[in-house]
Amino acid sequence: MRLRHFALAALVLSACGPANTASALPNPPVQTRPPNAEGQTPAFPQQTRAPEENLGVAYTVETLATGLDHPWSLAFLPDGSKLVTERAGRLRILGTDGKLSPPVAGLPEVWAQGQGGLFDVVLSPDFAKTGLIYWTYAEPRDGGAGATAARAKLVLGAQPRLENVQVLWRQMPASSSPLQFGGRLVFARDGALFVTGGDRGVPYDKANARNLDVSVGKLVRIRPDGSIPADNPYVGNPQAKPEIWSVGHRNIQGATLNPWTGQLWTVEHGAKGGDELNKPQPGKDYGWPTITYGEDYSGKPILGGITSQAGLEQPVYYWDPVIAPSGLAFYDGSLFPAWKGSLFVGGLKGYLVRLTLKDDKVVGEERLLSELGFRIRDVVVGPDGALYLVTDEDDGRVLKLVPKT
Repeated sequence: MRLRHFALAALVLSACGPANTASALPNPPVQTRPPNAEGQTPAFPQQTRAPEENLGVAYTVETLATGLDHPWSLAFLPDGSKLVTERAGRLRILGTDGKLSPPVAGLPEVWAQGQGGLFDVVLSPDFAKTGLIYWTYAEPRDGGAGATAARAKLVLGAQPRLENVQVLWRQMPASSSPLQFGGRLVFARDGALFVTGGDRGVPYDKANARNLDVSVGKLVRIRPDGSIPADNPYVGNPQAKPEIWSVGHRNIQGATLNPWTGQLWTVEHGAKGGDELNKPQPGKDYGWPTITYGEDYSGKPILGGITSQAGLEQPVYYWDPVIAPSGLAFYDGSLFPAWKGSLFVGGLKGYLVRLTLKDDKVVGEERLLSELGFRIRDVVVGPDGALYLVTDEDDGRVLKLVPKT
C-alpha cells in the first residue's frame, strides 16, 4: 500500500554552497563560537570542529503527525505504520493513513519525571514470526527509578495491546535523580541486544560510571531473553556486573550499527563542551568523569579538568560547544545518493547534524534544519529510503525528509 501523508506542514529546504573537493583547501568548521572550556586541545586532528561540508542536497520536509507529547523514538512495522513512544509513558501507532492510534494497552508503569519516561522501541529481528517488540523506560522503584529494558508481544487491532510483558534488564542502583538514563536499544548482527545507559547525574567524585559493580554509566549487552552472553568482557569477574560491555559513559542517547561493517556507534551527552561520538569496544573505559572535554554546566572544571589519561579511551569526535545529541543513523538508502554513507545525528539544540566519515574519522560536518529550530530526538532511515525524525516538543512531530522534486 502506498503511504498517504498528511502534510500538516511542508517546507522546501536546500543546502547551499559547493561540496569540498580534493584540491580545495579545507573549509572552516561549521562551529565558530568559542569553546566552552579554554585551553583544551584535541588528541588528534579533526577530533572536533571538522571542516564544514555542504553537499547541496535539496529536500522537502513533510509533517506526518503532530500533537505528540515529547516523542522519543520511532520504529517501522512491516505494513509501513510506525511505533512512536512518548516520554510521558504512551506507546502509539502512526498508521499509513496518518492517524494515531489510542495508547497501546499493557505498558508497565513509567516514571515520567524530568528526563525520565518511555524511551526507545525496536522490533525483534524475528518480529514477523513472534510479534515481539523491545523498549526501554524509567521504571519506578524503591529509592526513585532506574532504566529498564523489557519486551512483549504486540497485538494489533482497533485497541492495540501488549501481552506477556517480560523485564529483561534493570540498571542498578535506582536513584531519585531525574537525569541521564540513556535508553537506546540496538540489535547486533549476532542477535545480542545492546542497551545504552547514563550515569544518572550522580556527583562526580562517586565516579559510578567507571565502577564495575554498578551498571549506571555503562553500555550493556544481553541476549534477547535477558540472559548474559558468555563472551561479554567481564563474565567471570566477581567484582563486575556481567552484562557490562564498556564503561565510563555519561549519557548515551544515540546508537546504531554501521550497516556495512556491523560496528556499533554511539553518541552521548557530555559535559558543557564534551558531547561525544564513540565506537564502544568490549572492556574499554571511556573515562567519564575522570577525563572529559568541556566543563561542568556551572562553568567549573570537572574533577581535575583533564582530557586524556593512559588507559582511557578518546572519543572519535566531540562537539564544543555542545549539540545535545540524541538519535543516530547511518544513511544507507537510495533516495539521497549524495548522503550514502553519511552518519546523521539528532541535535536537541535545534538542528540535524550530518557527518562525513573516512577511515572512521570525521572529515566533514553539515548542519541541517536549523530554520525549523526543532529539538531532534530520533533519526531513522525508513524502508523507503526517506529520513524520518521525531521532535522533542510539547507539540511533538514526526517528520519525513524526501528529495525535492
